[in-house]
Amino acid sequence: MTDSALSLLGLALRGSNLAVGEEPVQDACKTRRARLVMSAADAAKNSVDRAGRMAETGGVPWIRLPWDKETLGGALGRKLCAVAALTDQGLAAAFAEKLIQTDESLRPALEPLLTEKKKPRAEKKPAPRES
Repeated sequence: MTDSALSLLGLALRGSNLAVGEEPVQDACKTRRARLVMSAADAAKNSVDRAGRMAETGGVPWIRLPWDKETLGGALGRKLCAVAALTDQGLAAAFAEKLIQTDESLRPALEPLLTEKKKPRAEKKPAPRES
């Protein structure tokens, strides 16, 4: 299951739906494009603290991933990756579901993404007819 979650991150990167690194993640949070902020399991304390603050700024969930920087970076075609943010709601929800399947303890942090996914779309009201 974790392989498919990492593959989903690679897909998000190829589709320009993943901010990688502290500056791109900070920008995504400030512009309210971020949907989920993530940090690697072995990210430095300063990076982890900044990721949490960025997520708070953007009003989005933040989680610590079960993978180290090397594994996460490898999935993204890089040597290392400590911080990333998904910027697409659908991909963030799908990623959250995959993570919860492997680690149920992540559910409280990721629940807002799942709830958002389940919300029905607002129906468009037909335009009033002119007589």
